[in-house]
Amino acid sequence: MFKKLLLLFKTPDLRRRLFIVLGLLAIFRIMAAIPLPNIDKTQLDQFFQSYQVFGLFNIFSGGAFNNISIALLGIGPYITASIIMQLLTLIFPSLKEMLYKGTTKERARFMQYSRLLTIPLAIVQGFSFLTLLSRQGVITFSGPFDFLTNIVIITASSVFLMWLGELISEQKLGNGTSLIIFSGIVISLPRQILATILTASAQNIVNIIIFFALLLAIIVGVVYISLAERRIPVSYAKQVRGTKIYGGASTYLPVKLNQAGVIPIIFALSILMFPQMIAQFLANSTNIYVIKLVNFLNLFQQNSPWYLIVYFLLVFIFTYFYTYITFEPETIAENLQKRGGFIPGYRPGQMTIQFINQVVSRITFFGALFLGFIAIFPILMGGITHVTTMAIGGTSLLIMVQVAIEIMNAIESQLIMREYETY
Repeated sequence: MFKKLLLLFKTPDLRRRLFIVLGLLAIFRIMAAIPLPNIDKTQLDQFFQSYQVFGLFNIFSGGAFNNISIALLGIGPYITASIIMQLLTLIFPSLKEMLYKGTTKERARFMQYSRLLTIPLAIVQGFSFLTLLSRQGVITFSGPFDFLTNIVIITASSVFLMWLGELISEQKLGNGTSLIIFSGIVISLPRQILATILTASAQNIVNIIIFFALLLAIIVGVVYISLAERRIPVSYAKQVRGTKIYGGASTYLPVKLNQAGVIPIIFALSILMFPQMIAQFLANSTNIYVIKLVNFLNLFQQNSPWYLIVYFLLVFIFTYFYTYITFEPETIAENLQKRGGFIPGYRPGQMTIQFINQVVSRITFFGALFLGFIAIFPILMGGITHVTTMAIGGTSLLIMVQVAIEIMNAIESQLIMREYETY
């Protein structure tokens, strides 16, 4: 790894790209540090103590939501738009055809739809958050025009960050959206580690050591599972063209253990967020039926057994669901048949599709168990060790590890390309 990084700095073109990426990320961090006007810091602290459910939004805003900055929505609306567009491929076959089988121009048009959908989503999210913050006394507005101005500012910031992410992606050193989220998570780590060390005492030093040891073990596990894959053997038939023979080679089809990535955790957290928000809004009601509803919803407060059980089950279910809508056995089997490839022991066509489906179903079961465990493990770890200053969740862990792997793979591919160009 260090050898690759050294080669990266020695290559002028890659070094220039790296500095461009760092410069663009610095622009994002500056935006995340510029707060909206008229914020009450005391009310803000109380708000985050009462509404811990906004941790997911803070992750996808790159830490900008905690500051109530102009970039408080971060890249979240664009991620939501991308997920919605992928789900719409289940309803509209034309969109599915455009995304998976379309030309480069058609796929670019699909991405353009995601960009356009980002704008109304940013407006709706901005309106909702500013309304909630104003009702809690966190931020005050002088009038409707001031409120509207702030919505325009945070919507424009979200669209600007979407563009910033695409500029970063063009440097081919990693996905821009992932790097923006990654930078927000990583930049908060030193502060969290320092806070944990400063709270250390003779009574809890053992718990802190156990916490960091478990954290290191789970990171190693996330790396291992993120790279794990089932390799399906594939052979290619020999073809005679003129006086030459093509094909006859054997290779493999890699199927990742975790096909869904971090998306199932995002879906699960988004659903679990609503009971907690509704309970907070209805907490002051005197109606007996509303009180019963609030008591029921409070069963799903974070750290409760019901929360952990439902969280695990939702992640497990959504892993299968998202793998089903994104993984295309029919397309893979069709492409293999077109290229003269086949899986030994299985005829091209329906038999190949059934075999790939069986393999994906089996490994997705273990991938779903892994994701569910990763999702609840940090909560269990905090409850066992009583270390609460390190707010690293399962989503943050997966994002950090997967983005780090993605960056190293991108650097390696760029170095290999330049190595070939020298011959």
